[in-house]
Formats: sequence, structure tokens, C-alpha cells
Amino acid sequence: MRKLGRPSGHRKMMLRNLTTDLLKYGKIETTETRAKEVLRIAEKMITLAKKNDLAARRLVLAEILDETTVKNLFEKIAPKYEDRSGGYVRITKTGPRRGDAAQKAVLE
Repeated sequence: MRKLGRPSGHRKMMLRNLTTDLLKYGKIETTETRAKEVLRIAEKMITLAKKNDLAARRLVLAEILDETTVKNLFEKIAPKYEDRSGGYVRITKTGPRRGDAAQKAVLE
């Protein structure tokens, strides 16, 4: 796991917020390194949601902050990827950010 220049508690909550927003809105724009970390977490959440049982729902609820997003994940997002074994999230690089030249990326 990348440290992203943050203390562990702040880093974990930031990644949980980004993952929740990705699953809620379907698309977010962030830096490339954060996007790579969120991709790992989001892929695991979608894979758990494909199981569609109580244990999987509780594990996802422990990671995702919004209950309506979890419900949407289990009812709408996971059934779309039933026949896929991975690669649910895509990263598209968009170039450097103005100001500090950090590489930006879009997660979908």
C-alpha cells in the first residue's frame, strides 16, 4: 500500500471516501497514485458484492460509508459484472494538474 503522504488514519478514510464516491457517482477524478489505490479497493468491493450474501454485505458495509451506495452496489452494479472475473474499474490518465503538476486520472 502506498502511504500517499498521510498518517494511516487519514489515508484509510480518504481511500474509503474516494471508493464510496466512485461507487456512488460512477466516475471520479483524482491523482494517478490515489486512483491506483482506490482501484484495488473498489475491485474487491465489487467482487464481494457478486457473492450477494449476508457476510459479503457486512464486509462491504464495513468499508463503504453510505448504506444506499452499498444497496446500489449489490442490486445494480454487481449483477452487471456477473460474468467477468475482474477488471471492473478503469483508469484513464488525463495529464498534469495545473499548479503542482501532479498526474491526474479519471476512474470509471
